[in-house]
Amino acid sequence: MFSEFAFDIFEKSIEKYHEKDDVYQSFENPYPKDDIAHLLYRKNWIDTVQWHYEDIIRDPDIEPNAALDLKRKIDASNQDRTDLVEYIDSYFLKKYQSVEVCEDATINTESPAWAIDRLSILALKIYHMREEANRTDASSDHLEKCNAKLSILLEQKKDLSTAIDQLLDDIEAGRKYMKVYKQMKMYNDEELNPVLRGQK
Repeated sequence: MFSEFAFDIFEKSIEKYHEKDDVYQSFENPYPKDDIAHLLYRKNWIDTVQWHYEDIIRDPDIEPNAALDLKRKIDASNQDRTDLVEYIDSYFLKKYQSVEVCEDATINTESPAWAIDRLSILALKIYHMREEANRTDASSDHLEKCNAKLSILLEQKKDLSTAIDQLLDDIEAGRKYMKVYKQMKMYNDEELNPVLRGQK
């Protein structure tokens, strides 16, 4: 199943990141560029680094200049994340381009790649909640609450994985069809953001 394949790659990315646990560490993709695994690994690495950016920026003692610099890194990361989602959807569009679509086929509320994006974030939630549930320096109450939350996250993983695999099966069988709308973010565009336009 594709969801299992993707989640395994996400876990490898998360584990690799935490070997150094440093947002400034170098990135190396172990998968060839023409492999969907390459995009999935890169996608989750972006998510993992941004997860830790979000932790750092919430430090109440962070210097204002450092916070501003980090906010810009988060903005750039969000753009990279959206780009990767589009690349992954392009993979599926190409894969299913010759499928004969049924007359009564329906469109899904989100594309496959945006559902996979949620699975990538969920992999991070599970990893970090499992860490919290196994802390040796935490109270029994904390561990109990985190274990309860971990159970819910694992159930969510099962449901989301099932939904992703069903969606891909439906697209492959022509019961559903894909339609991808390219990003139309306005705040990074010098022509569409009035603040940036005023700087020209």
